[in-house]
Amino acid sequence: MLKMKKVSETYDLKVFTDAGDYFGDVEDSIVTSNKVSGWKIRATKASFLSRVLGSAKGVIVPHQLVRAVGDILIISRNAIPSGSGAEDGEE
Repeated sequence: MLKMKKVSETYDLKVFTDAGDYFGDVEDSIVTSNKVSGWKIRATKASFLSRVLGSAKGVIVPHQLVRAVGDILIISRNAIPSGSGAEDGEE
């Protein structure tokens, strides 16, 4: 059964990659034409994203890279910013 969720209920959700790495927290969503087109992910202290970005505050992840939304948000590993050394095939 498909469960509907309000966009406001997704704020501060923990974000994980499909590989299981903690990525950050949902800060905001980008809504265009009555649908979500992207997610602003905030880099938190213990997140993989904060190690990759250094001093930047976060990234925008296109909604196409979101795998699931529930108690957490699961995103594709392809959302990892390039230059991180964690791209496919470099494990």
